[in-house]
Amino acid sequence: MAVDVLILNTAVTDLRRPDFEFIDELVGKGGLAKCKTEDVPNYSQRQVREWIEQGFATAGGPGNTAPLIARSGLKVAVGVNLGKGPYDGLDAQGRFFHDVMTVNGIDMSATFIHPDLPTGTTFIHSTAGEDRGGIAYFPSANDDFDFELFKPAVERLKPRIVYYMYSGLSDRGDANGGQDLAEFVKWCRSRGAVTIVDSHTLTSNPQELIAAGKSVEQYRLLEPLLPELDLFFTSCDEAKLIENTLAGKRLWSKFTEHENNVHFLDFLTERFWRKDKRTKLFGVTVSDGAYEKHIDRSGRVGGPNKIESRFMAGEVVDLVGAGDSFRAGLITYIARNLAEFKNGTIDFAEAVQMGNLFASLYIKAPLNDRYGNIKRYDKMLKAVRSGVNYSSFDALQDALS
Repeated sequence: MAVDVLILNTAVTDLRRPDFEFIDELVGKGGLAKCKTEDVPNYSQRQVREWIEQGFATAGGPGNTAPLIARSGLKVAVGVNLGKGPYDGLDAQGRFFHDVMTVNGIDMSATFIHPDLPTGTTFIHSTAGEDRGGIAYFPSANDDFDFELFKPAVERLKPRIVYYMYSGLSDRGDANGGQDLAEFVKWCRSRGAVTIVDSHTLTSNPQELIAAGKSVEQYRLLEPLLPELDLFFTSCDEAKLIENTLAGKRLWSKFTEHENNVHFLDFLTERFWRKDKRTKLFGVTVSDGAYEKHIDRSGRVGGPNKIESRFMAGEVVDLVGAGDSFRAGLITYIARNLAEFKNGTIDFAEAVQMGNLFASLYIKAPLNDRYGNIKRYDKMLKAVRSGVNYSSFDALQDALS
């Protein structure tokens, strides 16, 4: 049974509570950190289950992408590690993640139940106003992601697009300096799949590191990976840290943000694109849209171009998952126009604008209905092709109704 998109790794349940002050002590106030599995807070499964039932949980990782793509009408499968436990064979976090996926029509047949490690969990100290609390991610079963376990799923599901989330967040997945992931991606391409991997923000203080010209060693994992990818989009902050790590310090503050984004895409593509007659699309997401640069099978290059979002209206509810939802829209468009992507005739700007639309709808959705704004692909495409710069979120929702 062929699927349109297979999303792999980083199954995580995000728990948000105002009484999670311990996180600020663990990672620093407003900080974000990947923490050690052995330091997972010792909350009982019954307590975690109660929080989930009380509405303090959302599904992260593929939970920010798979249901969005599925709601547009595509066939989506997820391949992840979940922890063993008392809730029909899964722990409380794993059962929640699995149920959220299945209720949204996701194929979960590629689930591996880890016998020893719990489902990945993020504890988020939710606070009022602009005073952001800490975010502590415990990878747990995600740290033991084994590519050999999931190759049979690729062979069985025959995905048109394989999306791995994320480089830098799995000890086993990132083994051998990222070479294992690069080889897996290459193998997926040999099976006919278009490939995309994204990197997560790997530091809690990106602005400080950028200003100091510091590098982040985990971004070196991208060196063997980037030449193998068909699609890659990163945030503007990550872009600066990636270049600082792979090429040395750049005085980013001396240039405009536009100049920096153009420079980064030129650097990245000149260094990592091979002349192998493959269409590729790389980009940088920014607060009001995204930059893209592409190359077609003949070697013709387009960009860097900025695609400004026409869907900025509306109040942001939660920015967590903004980049993931952008990539969900981008992937949806490419999956719907896969032949055109492979031969290089796809409308690259329209693909990016679909990503802008998905991201806007996702970050403005209430936490208890994260996917409700996403509509069928034909309605989303009509909004993208309308040319309208929506001045209100109500007008955008009316256009999608």
